[in-house]
Amino acid sequence: MLLAGDIGGTKTVLGVFSTELGPRQPVVEKSYPSADYGSLEEIALSFLAETGLPVESAVFGVAGPVIQGRAEITNLPWVMEEGHLAETLRVRNARLINDLDAIANSVPHLGVEDVRCLIPGEAVEGGAIAVIAPGTGLGEAFLTWDGNRYRPHASEGGHASFAPSDDLQIGLLTYLMGKLGHVSFERVCSGLGIPNIYEYLKATGEAVEPDWLAEELALASDPTRVIVNAGIDPARRCELCELTLDVFVSILGSEAGNLALKVLATGGVYVGGGIPPRILPRLIHGERFATAFREKGRFTDVLSQVPVNLIMHPRAALVGAAVRGFAEVLAKYE
Repeated sequence: MLLAGDIGGTKTVLGVFSTELGPRQPVVEKSYPSADYGSLEEIALSFLAETGLPVESAVFGVAGPVIQGRAEITNLPWVMEEGHLAETLRVRNARLINDLDAIANSVPHLGVEDVRCLIPGEAVEGGAIAVIAPGTGLGEAFLTWDGNRYRPHASEGGHASFAPSDDLQIGLLTYLMGKLGHVSFERVCSGLGIPNIYEYLKATGEAVEPDWLAEELALASDPTRVIVNAGIDPARRCELCELTLDVFVSILGSEAGNLALKVLATGGVYVGGGIPPRILPRLIHGERFATAFREKGRFTDVLSQVPVNLIMHPRAALVGAAVRGFAEVLAKYE
């Protein structure tokens, strides 16, 4: 049996997988609020004690760079090291991979029921595939075909410098530079970034903040959730929140197109993360996302052929971590 995990700044999801059921169906699964625990080891030990299942190895997708078997969560004060994890959990080996590496591992295993088409196109067989996922932060990865199967590659592209694509976004960049100095795409295209867009639009008078929303935000521990809910609720419309999500969607579309060009993603682009499925009404409303994705000057025609799909599977990163774990086990017997 294999212990797999999706370790994020907001929540940690763990599952035990067996070779009989495969990577898409955990034997048991549980979610934990990450900030309530001091370490991954603390959560994993509690989970294993509760399940009582023996596991031989572990793979964790983590929201941060993994360098020489060591990782830190970008938005959480945890430090993880493969050797220490293996020793503490009493498993033969423990592997840390980037969370987008995990999502990328899941892509070849997704069925038609697990995705929704955002932009139709013609995928080239064996072409590179791009993955972009706004959650708490912004993750990016890609897959290349080696002649036998797709191999995922992690990146930290979400921390590359934000490139505005219209006058409003130029103003947003200038506003955030005054506060933050360097402005990455994660600062404007993630759960952490949505409040930044909101505050800019509010400060510049693009739309008025209603009193009821100001009261909710003052009491909220997670302003992103409040803004998102107010931006998609037809029963209680908020122009400021709707505009915030529209700007977010445009930025997401633009950066998805940037990533597609960087890796020449003729095999398609997959949008993952926790935010896009939550804002689906704004994401598919009109041509905002598609226009931002395709408008790349002389390479507009190239991107017009690239299909873009939204990952709807709620546990894609967990599935991908399990896929990676089973692949490493099988590799030992090749």
